[in-house]
Amino acid sequence: MNIATHRILQRDSLSETGFAGLREHQLVKAPHVFGSSVNSDGSWAGLGNFVYLADARFMPRGETKLHSHKEVDVISVMVEGNIAHQGSLGHGEDLRLNDIQVQCAGGEGFSHNEINPDNDWNRMIQLWVLPENSGQPASYKVYQSINGMPTRIYGGFGKNDAFHSRTQIDVALLQKNQTINFDGEFMAYISRGKGQANTQPITEGDMLSGEDLLFTATEDAQLIIIQNPTSD
Repeated sequence: MNIATHRILQRDSLSETGFAGLREHQLVKAPHVFGSSVNSDGSWAGLGNFVYLADARFMPRGETKLHSHKEVDVISVMVEGNIAHQGSLGHGEDLRLNDIQVQCAGGEGFSHNEINPDNDWNRMIQLWVLPENSGQPASYKVYQSINGMPTRIYGGFGKNDAFHSRTQIDVALLQKNQTINFDGEFMAYISRGKGQANTQPITEGDMLSGEDLLFTATEDAQLIIIQNPTSD
């Protein structure tokens, strides 16, 4: 593995935006989806079909209000607090700490409303990926992170891989001093904790991109890794 430095984008270097009952920092926005000048705010353009990442905080009792998606796959990673989910997929399912929700809109599309049921702010990371093929049926699944190892929640083409796509997303829930590695081009977001990415210290709210990742948690950490392999 090539021990190299990486680009780092710090969440708090970006302006906070929001709508309805939430506030968010949008770290990844692909120009071919959001417009040619969208990265003038310092955000990044994405990787392969991975086109969007936001670090979102819901106000106490806040909600997004009912809205729709079509031909996009929406992944939500719970970092703090809970979400009460309503909509045409998985209606009534609650998301709790470390749960990961994947909603694939396909050509069928879906409508949903995400609600903070508590009197405290919560926090989740939301990612969008464009599907490999258009016109697919809508689908829905919730994962729980496995302590100490990456959990593949999106992508791959093996018989055990979920939501077939060349774009691959893993969520790693690591304890202090645990190490993971990924070969090849990647983007990654540390959503909780601190660690060492090759030669560089990183902390909650840092987005990375580069070639080959060796990550060691220097305290308990949650890390989201996105890859787009060019061959199977």
